[in-house]
Amino acid sequence: MLRHFKVTALLFSLLFSASATQATVKLKIASTAPEGTTWANSLDKISTEVAKKTNNEVNFKMYHGGKAGDESSVLRQIRIGKMNGGVFTGKTLGEINGDIRVMEIPFTFYEKRDLAFNFLEKNWAFFADGFEKKGHKLMSFFEIGPVYLVSKKEVKSLQDLKGLKIWTWEGDELASSFIKSMNLVGVPLGLEGVLSALSTGMIEMAYSSPLGIISLQWQNNIQYLINFPVTFSVGAFVLSQKEWNKVPEKWRAVVEDIVKKNAKEANEEIVAENQKSLDTMKMIGIEFQEMKEADFAEGKAIREKVIESLTGKLFSPEAVSLLKEGVKI
Repeated sequence: MLRHFKVTALLFSLLFSASATQATVKLKIASTAPEGTTWANSLDKISTEVAKKTNNEVNFKMYHGGKAGDESSVLRQIRIGKMNGGVFTGKTLGEINGDIRVMEIPFTFYEKRDLAFNFLEKNWAFFADGFEKKGHKLMSFFEIGPVYLVSKKEVKSLQDLKGLKIWTWEGDELASSFIKSMNLVGVPLGLEGVLSALSTGMIEMAYSSPLGIISLQWQNNIQYLINFPVTFSVGAFVLSQKEWNKVPEKWRAVVEDIVKKNAKEANEEIVAENQKSLDTMKMIGIEFQEMKEADFAEGKAIREKVIESLTGKLFSPEAVSLLKEGVKI
């Protein structure tokens, strides 16, 4: 009798162990967002809720603050299976699916957040399909917000920008095209080098969202903000499609809903943080310079130059057509 009980218990233990091993999907996710920031907090909430709602059958392990490397490094790790997903922005996002970068074509959305997100939502299927074709699952968009030019020198019009030295992200085709179209002098640097370059005068201008400007501490080395957002920027949470396919089908909609809900809440927080950052810059004496009507016309001309130079190279003609139709440019 005792022997029978021990055999039964052993079999039960082995079966339970095998079942648990087969049922648990663990996904390693990386971002450069530091601990405690809105993006990092949102990802942590996603991890907690997914584990709870899926009875621990799906688990996200989050690596914040660049612990897994910069965005390019994380993307390489995803491609070899060392990481399973990440939150990416700008250049790196474009390396996966260049079509998403039509969002950042200059002088398109300005400060019109609703217009930008309506365009994203309306064309979700198009962008998601593009990511899938490149082997990735689009989970959500994360807001960065309106991107402003900041300067050490007074700028009263777009014409005044010509010849100024501006930071450009190394290898970013869109930024390079924009800078060339505006007759600026691009100085390629990694993001970590911008603060020092501003302080030494190596560059005279840079660009970021208001929250980014404050977070990166550029406000201490600039005197002017051009109150004329040149673009509207977003990030995206993506997974390896191969790893996403391992998530049990019964849980996929649950996981997607959790991710989108938390991303939406984070995006609303980012709106408030961007406004607070603008208020901070005004308070410490950074001068907000308004552009004239003629600058809007020049901005449109610059936008067309960028579209012409990058269509078929960075983004597809179809993506540009969707943008022109959706935004009426």
